[in-house]
Formats: sequence, structure tokens, C-alpha cells
Amino acid sequence: MYDPVTLDQLRALVTVVEEGSFSAAARKLRRVQSAISTSMANLEAQLAISIWDRSSKIAKLTPEGRAVLASARRVLDEVDGLRRLAHGIVGGLEAQVSLCFDALFPLPALIDMCTAFAQEFPEVPLRIDTQVMSAVSARVLAGDATLGVVSPLGLVPGLERHALATVRMLPVVSPSHPLARVRGRIPREHLDHAVQIVLSERSDPTHEEGGVADQAVLSSRTWRVADLHTKHMMLRAGLGWGNLPEHVARDDLHSGKLVVIQPVAWGEHEHTLHLTAVYRADTKFGPAHRWILAQLEALCARDVEPPVPKKRATPKPRARR
Repeated sequence: MYDPVTLDQLRALVTVVEEGSFSAAARKLRRVQSAISTSMANLEAQLAISIWDRSSKIAKLTPEGRAVLASARRVLDEVDGLRRLAHGIVGGLEAQVSLCFDALFPLPALIDMCTAFAQEFPEVPLRIDTQVMSAVSARVLAGDATLGVVSPLGLVPGLERHALATVRMLPVVSPSHPLARVRGRIPREHLDHAVQIVLSERSDPTHEEGGVADQAVLSSRTWRVADLHTKHMMLRAGLGWGNLPEHVARDDLHSGKLVVIQPVAWGEHEHTLHLTAVYRADTKFGPAHRWILAQLEALCARDVEPPVPKKRATPKPRARR
């Protein structure tokens, strides 16, 4: 269906308002004033509403005109965004970016990256998905995500890799849990009958489609969850014990809502994982993906690495009198 309303009319409307008069808008748009007046009259006729109150020397917007102005600005913003996107695509900018993150990835780093991405590439749609272990690589291999971030358990053959940061896993419980009262290293028999909360793949690894089996299990009683937030909240509630990434548990450890335990079966740094960016070898990264990869490396290291404790200054010896 033919629509007589044109972008030229909407831009003229916005310019008249911004410049303060028809004549000023004509000068800004390098047209004669009669062309602007005709454009406004045609717009009013096509919309069947009065946009301008011409009862005074200087035309003013009617209430209906103010509503049209707001809509016109939104339309022009979208059109300008479309032009920028098309220009970027011609220059190699991706039409969209699709990412998939392992649940272990630090959420503050992801939010900061998305905030900066919106400012750096405002016209590029961004899709974020969170999965566990091998499900991340599966989405990248299938082409559902162009870039993924996985732990070692999620690495599969056929993907390129880019190391990001190291994540230290800590066995923790609520201070109200019986295991929190055990002094020193905890023997296996103490853990065997305590509920261990385990982060598991959504697919059942016993089925034919495969998957990653439950990891670091010491207890005969396990509760399996499919997302890290649920596991975190269950541990805080004292429902069991389990491993958490240090960056997730850090605030709770400082506030006393969680405490670290020491299973005899594990060394101090036995469960240290490496977050890795993965992508298909045939993927051609444009400026948006290259920017994301650099940001992920910096932000992930910022949030995952434990803070370096400040050294106390050694007091200087007083001079003898």
C-alpha cells in the first residue's frame, strides 16, 4: 500500500521545531520557505489532524502535533540507525552478534561488556545465552552462537580457542551446616552422607546424546542443579556443600555467609579451571567480535582473579638521640 507520508516531511517537522520557525528551518534545509509550508500542510492533510496552530504570528504545535513530533523523532532515529548499520555492514561490521557463556563466567564482567558494547556498536543486535559445560560448545558448533566461553569440561574438538582467565573453585558451606564445625581437613566418611550440590548439564549424561558427567563428586547423596545461581542460593541456605567459583563466593566469604571447608581428598588448588573463548575455524570476525574478544579477556581477568592484598608498610626505625 502506498504511504504518502514521507521521511522528508517528518524531517522538515523536526527541523521546524528545533530551529523555531518555518523560515529558519528552510534556511537549515536549504529550501524556500514555501516548500516547508507546503510540506507541513501535506503532512497534516495526509494524517488528517492539525499539527500546527497558526492563529498567531509564529505557528505553534498543537497537542496532537506534539504527539506526532515524538513519533517522527523515533522514526527518524530508526532510519538513521538503519543507515549506520548498512554503512557498517558494507565496511565489514557484523549484522548481529550471538554469544554463549558458561555459567561460571563472572556476571559483572558480562554486564560491563554489554554496557560498553551498546555504546560502541549501538546498531548491532546482541544475543546472550547461558549454558553449562559442553552445551556451550554445542551451540557454537551448530552455528547458534558465533563465540562461546567455556570451562575445560566444555571443550570439544573442532573449535578454535583463545585463553581468557583462570577460575579457582572453592568447596564451601553455610556456617550453619554441620560440616562447618569440623576442624581442619574433612575425611571422606564425613562427606559421604552429607548432601553435595552439583552443577550438572541439562541433558542426562547417561542418555545416548552424551554430555559431561558430574564432576568433583565425593558424597553418595547429590542434588543436581542446572544453573549456578540456584546452587549458590542452596549453599547459602545450608542445604548442602559444594564447589563455587571464587569470584562468586568472594562476597559471601567476606561477610561470613559461606565458609571454606577442606576435604582430605582434594589439594588446596586442585579444582582450578581455565575459561576459554571458542569459535568455529570458518568464522570470520568483524570489528564487533574482535572488540568483544579483547573486552572479555580484560574484564574476565579483572573479576576472576583474586584481589592482591596490600602490603603493610614496614615502619622505619626511629633514630636514636
